[in-house]
Amino acid sequence: MTKRPERSTIVRKHRCAIYTRQSSEEGLEQEFNSLHAQREACEAFIASQRSEGWVLVRDQYDDGGISGGTLERPGLQRLLDDIEDGLVDVVVVYKIDRLSRSLADFAKLVEVFDRNGVTFVSVTQSFNTTTSMGRLTLNILLSFAQFEREVTAERIRDKVAASRRKGMWMGGNVPWGYDVRDRKLVVNEAEAAVVRSIFERFVATGSATVLARELRQEGVRTRRGSLVDKKTLYRLLSNRVYLGEAVHEGQSYPGEHDAIIDREKWDRVHAILQESPRKRAARTRAEAPALLKGLLFGPDGAAFSPTHTRKGDRLYRYYISQTVLKHGAGACPVARVPAGEIEAAVIDQLRAVFRQPEIVAGTWKAARAQDGDVTEADARAALQQLDPLWDEFFPAEQARIVALLVERVDIGTDGLNVRLRVDGLTGLTLEMLDGGIGEAA
Repeated sequence: MTKRPERSTIVRKHRCAIYTRQSSEEGLEQEFNSLHAQREACEAFIASQRSEGWVLVRDQYDDGGISGGTLERPGLQRLLDDIEDGLVDVVVVYKIDRLSRSLADFAKLVEVFDRNGVTFVSVTQSFNTTTSMGRLTLNILLSFAQFEREVTAERIRDKVAASRRKGMWMGGNVPWGYDVRDRKLVVNEAEAAVVRSIFERFVATGSATVLARELRQEGVRTRRGSLVDKKTLYRLLSNRVYLGEAVHEGQSYPGEHDAIIDREKWDRVHAILQESPRKRAARTRAEAPALLKGLLFGPDGAAFSPTHTRKGDRLYRYYISQTVLKHGAGACPVARVPAGEIEAAVIDQLRAVFRQPEIVAGTWKAARAQDGDVTEADARAALQQLDPLWDEFFPAEQARIVALLVERVDIGTDGLNVRLRVDGLTGLTLEMLDGGIGEAA
């Protein structure tokens, strides 16, 4: 009797992709590193499953020096793309936390695996995600992995907080005026002199706008090589490191480093900063130069000079004709005018100029000749910004802008005529686009 040959079993091929990851870059340059060790273990496991049809794909999916707390990893993203393209049947890792340390992120990965019929296998935690027990084990292990990560993060935060309370420098951007030596801040005398000068000059001017413009004109640059602007000034003037303090989560502690600014100078600066721009402008208005000094002329061509009188605590400002001062009342049909009224009239005319389309177009063309990158929208935005910000400017800044824009103001019995400087508006627009002008404080 002839024996029938046994029916052979067809084994389905399972294409296996190995994923490896190492959080730190330490040791990656070595000939045999952690990524190699993970791959070797995974290859051995795949070889042991050859009878089940497991075969290793050629592509390697490695991420060295990348945290498992994010899915934005080049090797992982290539793996996911190949899974979506149907090129992978099994994902093999050394431990599940190599793939992800976040329970939420891992749930997203499992969703991708399920959608594409892909099995996930850990060679040191033997299970796969095709069974309910495997899923339960996975969630338990992943929960512990996430717990370990959160405990480690809390431990690091506690260590940083304790170190800051002791006044220790814990890294980050090194403040202007200091260097780091042996993990401690030490004063850089050359830069510290600039920092002290900025604090002193701010007390003298009371305006970050004015001071920033002066520093830019002087070419003062930060450690990173950028010109000083108001944002830089505010950060510098508010940095308690200069008082010799260490700050953590809003709390200040005595630092190990030396102070650059003394408490008296710090308090004077912050007394100014606590005032609103309007109050500072009002406080310094009487001390500021008259807005139309040297620009106002009467019907006879004589200049008008600023003057003032006081009645009690009130200050009354005027512009008076030089003809009247020399020859007495009646020598000029316009003897004197209230300063507030005439200045407001000139400012109203300037504000109207800022809004005129033909002025915007002409300013843009002139500005573009000096800076080819300036667009008409840039010029329009710069001029429109002047109107709402005008009342926030310090009087000295207002006077500077008026002198830049106005060539002459003629006043007569029937009104006034404002003659503008042709190049003034262009220069002011370029200055605003360059960041050299802004709010008063």
